[in-house]
Amino acid sequence: MAVGSSNSFDLVVLGAGTGGYAAAFRASQLGLRVALVDEGKIGGTCLHRGCIPTKTLLESAAVAQRVRHAGDFGVNIPGEAVIDYAKVAQRRDQVVNRMWKGLGSLVKKYNVTWVQGRGRLDGAHKVRVRGEDGNEVVLEATDVILATGSRVKSLPGITLDGKRIVTSDDALRMDMLPASIIVIGAGAVGVEFASLYHDLGSTVTLLEYLPAIVPLEDRDVSKELERTFTRRGIKVMTSARFDADSVVAGDDGVRITVGPEGGKAEEIRAEILLVAAGRATNVEDVGLETTSAEVDRGIVTVDGRMRTREAHLYAIGDIVGGLQLAHTAAHEGIIAASVIAGESDVHPMDYVRQPRATYCRPEIASVGLTEQQCEAQGIPVKVGKVPFQAVGKAIIGGEYEGFAKIIGHAETDETLGVHLIGPHATDLIAEASVALFLEATPWEIGAATHAHPTLSEILGETAMALDGRSINF
Repeated sequence: MAVGSSNSFDLVVLGAGTGGYAAAFRASQLGLRVALVDEGKIGGTCLHRGCIPTKTLLESAAVAQRVRHAGDFGVNIPGEAVIDYAKVAQRRDQVVNRMWKGLGSLVKKYNVTWVQGRGRLDGAHKVRVRGEDGNEVVLEATDVILATGSRVKSLPGITLDGKRIVTSDDALRMDMLPASIIVIGAGAVGVEFASLYHDLGSTVTLLEYLPAIVPLEDRDVSKELERTFTRRGIKVMTSARFDADSVVAGDDGVRITVGPEGGKAEEIRAEILLVAAGRATNVEDVGLETTSAEVDRGIVTVDGRMRTREAHLYAIGDIVGGLQLAHTAAHEGIIAASVIAGESDVHPMDYVRQPRATYCRPEIASVGLTEQQCEAQGIPVKVGKVPFQAVGKAIIGGEYEGFAKIIGHAETDETLGVHLIGPHATDLIAEASVALFLEATPWEIGAATHAHPTLSEILGETAMALDGRSINF
């Protein structure tokens, strides 16, 4: 855990996830002497237990699905696709390891001092780091960014055992494919695992307490995903109610008694049960009590430039609430680093203009307000909605489920929200993100030329549809 000739830095970043390392690299680019501290590997949850391994598994699931339908494209493959999950898991680990090594190279490139150990604030200008050997080093800093992230959590009364009743962390360590799985929670994590396990051959049941799956998305998107999941053979139960006592794990699997609110309950059995019930912030035992920073129900209070109530102490990532997305944490980190370095005109964080992406099949992506949020705020809207089947490239690719939906202000023509469910939605949302950032109107999105045939045409067509000008729908 040797630090070097001096333990004094312009900035110490505590937590080396996506937000933490983005802040450290940007601060170094801006001329600051930076230390980056974490008890684990650089990359944090996203790289090692979240975004990257999950999406690698989803890519294998997509390949399997593509092979199953190869005959539709005139490519005949003898026999059926056979999933070798050990190799799937091996590739997952290879991708993670490659990216981890890449981050290590960037630490050196940007001359950031890497300090591995358990870090803890000691006031606003000191971070005490204890290594695995028990030795402690004190880092002094002009400014500190707290980026300690979050961890998976269970539901009250459900005991996780890592074998039959598991979290997403446990699932990403598994080298075997369950024959059947029950997923509790139909947010982004839950629907991604439900989708990938189904495409790899598992029997999947998806349970959601609320009336709609992906409940934070526009209601039209939620309905479309439930419809496509059900058609594919995933059993979806919304408004699902169960007692924790009914969850029983044994040598032969797990069972749970569940039913709709006020309806008849049934017993469901599976090989494993995956609890995808959200995340808890890592704000305990990081020394916040030695500062005047404010914590409200596990969330560190910050302003639009990521400053806490303690001068020279900043917080980013999952611990500040927001959207709890890796790319959002990186954006928060860049804002904080820019403010610390004295950059002028640093824009405040705007969560409404942050894109959201879910990598189930079909993919979901969105930015801005949902139609329901507009209605709740009393905003008059006009809506354009075009199915992917109106776009030639979607037909060519054989994936044309879903639609694009653009919401505009009925009086000012402002773009309020863009919502996609369909092929490569998570890539297509980039155009919408730029459009909202630059305050482009739907008319301007539609007036821009979209190459043909491409999937991007869906956004041009949908933007024009707000005013009845869509050409192909």
